Amino acid sequence: MKFGPLVGAIDEGTSSARFMIFKAASCEIVCYDQLEVPSIYPQEGWVEQDPMILLDIVEKCMEGAVKKLEELGGSRTDIVAIGITNQRESTIAWDKTTGKPLHNAIIWLDMRTSSTVDHLVETIPNNSRNKNYLKPLCGLPLSTYFSALKIRWLKDNVNVVKQAIEAENCYFGTVDTWLLWNLTGGVNGGKHVTDVTNASRTMLMNIETLQWDHHLLKFFDLPRHILPTICSSAEVYGNIVKGCCEGVPISGCLGDQQAALVGQMCLDRGQAKATYGTGCFLLYNTGKTVVNSTHGLLTTVGYQLGKKASPIYALEGSVAIAGAAMGWLKDNIKLISDYSDIDELAHSVPDSGDVYFVPAFSGLYAPYWNQEARGVICGISEETNKGHIIRATLEAVCFQVRDILEAMNEDCGAPLHSLKVDGGMTKNDLLLQLQADLIGIDVKKPQVQETTALGVALAAYKGVRPDWNMKLSCGEGEVTIFKSKIKDYERDMRYKRWKMAIERSFGWDSTHTEARNLDSP
Repeated sequence: MKFGPLVGAIDEGTSSARFMIFKAASCEIVCYDQLEVPSIYPQEGWVEQDPMILLDIVEKCMEGAVKKLEELGGSRTDIVAIGITNQRESTIAWDKTTGKPLHNAIIWLDMRTSSTVDHLVETIPNNSRNKNYLKPLCGLPLSTYFSALKIRWLKDNVNVVKQAIEAENCYFGTVDTWLLWNLTGGVNGGKHVTDVTNASRTMLMNIETLQWDHHLLKFFDLPRHILPTICSSAEVYGNIVKGCCEGVPISGCLGDQQAALVGQMCLDRGQAKATYGTGCFLLYNTGKTVVNSTHGLLTTVGYQLGKKASPIYALEGSVAIAGAAMGWLKDNIKLISDYSDIDELAHSVPDSGDVYFVPAFSGLYAPYWNQEARGVICGISEETNKGHIIRATLEAVCFQVRDILEAMNEDCGAPLHSLKVDGGMTKNDLLLQLQADLIGIDVKKPQVQETTALGVALAAYKGVRPDWNMKLSCGEGEVTIFKSKIKDYERDMRYKRWKMAIERSFGWDSTHTEARNLDSP
């Protein structure tokens, strides 16, 4: 069987990595291989991964997928381009002379940099302590979330990192950069590059110029020489030097949420998508305009499909805990024994029984940015059972999405008419029906659910075929539409109760609250 030109997509996520092979210029998946990625939890709130294991897993997935391709009658020589999409903000420092990591990767949801945030807030001029001080430059608030805080923590707390930086032997990169450097040669000429979407999540790139910013580097006290070169999201960065895909160009790179934006074909201003995974991430395409949010959203680069292409920007709202809340129900409090129990138990009750769950396990992201918040369950009565708690957990994801959509409406002045969705949690139709009910607009699920891998595959093909018209070749495709089934007054009443629960989640991290009170005049 001959498939014609193919494109490979490395999709390195927080909980798993995979290599997917698509027919070029289409949404058709030929085959893939996937492996789980282990995480390490050295302390409460700390999350790490071994960079060498990340690389090994990706290479094994590539070998596995290519083997499946050949079993189907295809050939590895049909793969004309490869793209990389990745968990964003996760931070790796390594020795560029040995290629060895100087520390485990600090993963995006890690909270160890809380003290670093507090210290840097104190250095803001005029004693304003304004966490949005840098937003005009980078589009982001000071938060534990972003890469600059993680590399600054490594510099301050890990001697080998500090010494390597001083000796100018340290390379910094997000996961895309680490993989790309190794796959294109590592210490033997590997390309130390990133793309604009990943760079826009570091707090070190100027959102207007798309270059590393002197003022931002000075604020974080980080040197320029550790940083990769910033490229577009669709161009040839280098060729793979060994293994099953030796010689194939790596020609696409997008952070995972931006890849989903492209994969969902949200290529016009005013379109938006939500990805439901470990966390939940909404991106709203604002076109060539940089929209500075005044309602707690992030300004980010959506994509730049070619060296000479204009960058397309987006507003983003991030929910820290979505699918992870289901993991908490299963692993921490043993409310369910298997994820397959969720649907049956959620359907065992007609509603949540007026129970509201705010899963702020390590603070709240957009639009609140409150790191002192902690999880609360409100409205429990003697009639409350497992089904109510599970349904409230599903609704918690949906309410957090509404929080972000409300902020997007305020910033852009144009409410959405529909929301495109993807990610592992969208296998649950009840979740999507609840989402439509609680936001009051259509929710559209595409037939092809692998939108993150698809997005970077499309970018990679664009990287080797700059004249290819992606929009013309790939339309929206078939979608399943979920429509709201409740009245406006019920929707608004339930949202009002959710806001009451949110207020009750504030101020529970006494360490930060007490420190802040002591610092107050």
